[in-house]
Amino acid sequence: MARWCYRHRLVVLLLWVGALLGVGFSASSAGTNYANVFSLPDTDSKTAYDLMQKAFPATSGDTDTVVWKVTDGSVTDPAVRGRVQPALDRIAKMTGVGAVTSPYAGARGAAQVSRDGTIAYAQLTFVQRANEIPKDLVQKVVDTAHGAERTGLQVELGGQAIQRVQEPPQGLSEIVGIVAAAVVLFLAFGSFFAMTLPIAIAVFGVGMGLFSTQLLSHTTDIPDIAPLLASLIGLGVGIDYALFIVTRHRRGILRGLDPEESAVTALNTSGRAVLFAGGTVCIALAGMLVTRLRFLDGVVIGTSLTVVLSVLAATTLLPALLGFLGPRVLSRRQRRGLAAEGPEPEKASGLAARWSANVQKRPRRIAALALVVMAVLAVPVLSLRLGATDQGNDDASTTTRKAYDLLAEGFGPGFNGPLQVVGVGGDTARLVKGLESTPGVARVAELPPARGVTVIQVVPTTSPQSKETDDLIDTLRDRVIPQSGAQAHVGGVTAVSKDFATVTGERLPLFIGTIIGLGFLLLLVAFRSLVVPLTAALMNLVAAAASFGVLVAVFQWGWGLDLLGLGKEGPINAFLPVIMLSLLFGLSMDYQVFLVSRMHEEWVHTRDNARAVRVGLAETSRVINSAALIMVCVFLAFVLSGDSGAAMAGVGLAAAVALDAFVLRTALVPAAMHLLGASNWWLPAWLDKRLPHLAVEPAEEIPAPRKPGGPASVIHGFVRTPDGEAVEGASVTLTSAGGRRLDHVTSLADGSYIVSVPAPGAYELAVTAPSYGSQARQVTVERGPLPYDVELAEEGELDAVNRT
Repeated sequence: MARWCYRHRLVVLLLWVGALLGVGFSASSAGTNYANVFSLPDTDSKTAYDLMQKAFPATSGDTDTVVWKVTDGSVTDPAVRGRVQPALDRIAKMTGVGAVTSPYAGARGAAQVSRDGTIAYAQLTFVQRANEIPKDLVQKVVDTAHGAERTGLQVELGGQAIQRVQEPPQGLSEIVGIVAAAVVLFLAFGSFFAMTLPIAIAVFGVGMGLFSTQLLSHTTDIPDIAPLLASLIGLGVGIDYALFIVTRHRRGILRGLDPEESAVTALNTSGRAVLFAGGTVCIALAGMLVTRLRFLDGVVIGTSLTVVLSVLAATTLLPALLGFLGPRVLSRRQRRGLAAEGPEPEKASGLAARWSANVQKRPRRIAALALVVMAVLAVPVLSLRLGATDQGNDDASTTTRKAYDLLAEGFGPGFNGPLQVVGVGGDTARLVKGLESTPGVARVAELPPARGVTVIQVVPTTSPQSKETDDLIDTLRDRVIPQSGAQAHVGGVTAVSKDFATVTGERLPLFIGTIIGLGFLLLLVAFRSLVVPLTAALMNLVAAAASFGVLVAVFQWGWGLDLLGLGKEGPINAFLPVIMLSLLFGLSMDYQVFLVSRMHEEWVHTRDNARAVRVGLAETSRVINSAALIMVCVFLAFVLSGDSGAAMAGVGLAAAVALDAFVLRTALVPAAMHLLGASNWWLPAWLDKRLPHLAVEPAEEIPAPRKPGGPASVIHGFVRTPDGEAVEGASVTLTSAGGRRLDHVTSLADGSYIVSVPAPGAYELAVTAPSYGSQARQVTVERGPLPYDVELAEEGELDAVNRT
C-alpha cells in the first residue's frame, strides 16, 4: 500500500483534498446540531428535575442572574430602577426567556435586595437548559443588561448560559498548539519540508474528523464538547504518528536507501506500529461506554473517528507527500553530508545512546529514582475530590466571576448554589420547618405549588463547591426529608453535580478495569509476552496517579493557577477522570508500542534481552521525547479554550504525557526490563499456541533465491578476543537497513564465520559472544566478498571491527 501511494502520489493527494473539501462543504451547509443529552437515571436530582419539568414546563430550564451594585445610595433609588427595570422588561420579551423575576416586583422582590441595599439581582429563567440555548439569544441578554450600566452602577451576569458566550473564539487553542508543534518539529528535523509533513497530516485528519462529527450530529446525540476533545486528541496523535514514520524514513535515507524504498520500509515498520497504536487509542476511548453515561457516547464517536482518520492520513497521504519531497525530507546539511561522506553508520549515537547505555549499567538506581519521583507527584491524589466547577472558578476579569462574587457578598456564599427540594405529597409545612432548623441552611423559601408539585428553595450557608454543602445534601436526603414524612427529592445544579460525582466514582473501577484489561490483551497478542503487558498496565496506573496528583495540586489546591490564568481553585470536574483516563491510557499505549516494538524486533533477531532493550531505547527515546513535547504543547494550548473542563483536561494530559514519556518510558520501563531479563518475553507454550498472530513488526525478510553463482556477496573473517584468541560459537547476524535479519551463523572452532549478502548496500553486522554480550557495527558492501576480522571489545558498541 505504501509503494502504491508513493508512486501514485498525485492521485492520493487529490483524493484527500477532494474528500476534505467535500466533507467540509457538506458540514458547512448542514450546520451543527450538537445535543448535550445529560441524564443521570435513578438519581434523586434527576427525579427532582423531572418533577420540575412536569409542573413548571416554562421555567424548567436553567436559571441565570442579572446582578447590579451601586457605589452610592440604594438599588431601590428611582434613578437606578429607571435604568435597570426597562432592560429587564426587554429581556423578558425575548423569545426563549420563560420568566424574569425582578426585585422591583412588589413585596416578594424585597428578598432579592441585600440588607445594606447596595446589591440586587433578577432571575432569568430560560425555557431550555443552558447548553441548548442559542448563543445569539444569550448575547442579546448580555448586551441588553450591560446597556443599563453607568458611572456608579455596575451590572454583571452569571449562570451557565452566560458562561458560554464569554469563551474565546473557537480555533484559538488549536492554532496555538499547531504553531508550538511546528517549532518543536523544526528544531527536531532542521528541515522546513520535514516539519510541514506532520502538521499537514494532523490538519487533514482533524479537519476530516471534525467535519464528519458535525455531520453525524444530525443523526445522533453528540455533545458540543466532543469537537473540542476530538481536536485535542486528533492534533496530538496525528502529529505524533506522522513524526514516527517520517523519522524512520529520514533514517533510512541517511543510511543509503533509495527514497522510495525508505518510505516503504518506514511504513512497513513504524506504519504498522501506528496502526496498532491507533487501535489501542480507539479501544481506550471506547472504554468510556461501560460507564453508561449517555453524554459520553457522542464523545467516543467524535474522538475515535478523528483518531481513525488521522491514522488513515498517516498511512496513505503521508507516503504520497514523501514521494513529492524525495530527498528534500532531509535538511540541506544532511543532504550535503550524504553526498560527500556516504551513508551514515546504522547505529544510535549521541545523547540517546549514552542514556540507553547508562540505564543498562544502573537499572536499579534509575528505577528507584523514577519511582520516587512518580510517588511524590502522586501524593496529592489522596485528597482528590470530584465535583463541578462553577462561575466561582472563572477568571476574575469575567462577568460571570464578578456576578458570583457580588451575589456572595450581598447574600452569602451559599446563594450561588441553591438547592431545590421538590415535593409531591406529605406534610409540606413540617418539611419547611425541618429545613429551617437544619444546621447549614441560611434561608428557606417555599414557592407556590403547581400541579401537585411544591418547590422549596434552600440556600446553604456554604459555597456550592464546599464539602459542607455536600454533607448538607446527604443530611436532607437521609434524615430531614424522611423525618418530615413528605415525599420530596433534592435537586438543583449543586445536587446534580454531587450525584454525577457519586455515579462516576462508583463506575470508575469498572471503567479502569475494562481499559486495562483490553490493553493487556492487545499487548499480549502483539508481543507474545505476559510480562510486557503487565508492566505496561502497572506503568499506566502509576502515570494516572501522578497526573491526577498534579491536577489536584494545581486545580484543587490552587498551586500555579494565577500563573496559568485559570481562576480560582475548586474540586476536579467529575467527568474528567473518565475522559482523561481514556486519553491517557490510549496515549501511554502508543509510547509503549513504539518503544517495545523496536525492542521486540531486536529480541526476535538476536534473543539478547540486554541488547534488545538498549537498542530499542537508544533508537526510539529521542523520537518519543520529541513526540511527547509536541503533545505537551498541544494540550497546554487548550488552556486558552475558555472551557474550564478542556483547560483542566489539557493541563492533566500535558502532565501525564510528560511524565509518561520523560520518566516512565525513558527510564522506569527500560530499567525494569533490564532487571527482568529474558523473562520479559516469557509466554507459556500452551498459551502461545492459542493466541492469534498479530504482527506489529514486518515478517522476516527472506533472502532472494540464490543464483547458480551463489549469493551476490559474502562477508567473512574471524572472531577474536582483544587478546587475539579465536572465539568459537559466537553468534554472527547480518540485518538490513530496515532492521530485518538476512543471515545468521555461529563461528567455527578457529573463530571463522561467513554470512551471505543478497545485494550491495548498507547492513548491520552483530556479534554476540559469552562474556562480551552483543556488539554491532554498520558495514557497506559495494561488490565482491568483503573480508572483516572481528575483534571483540571489552564493552559497549563493536567499535573494533577491522577491515583486513
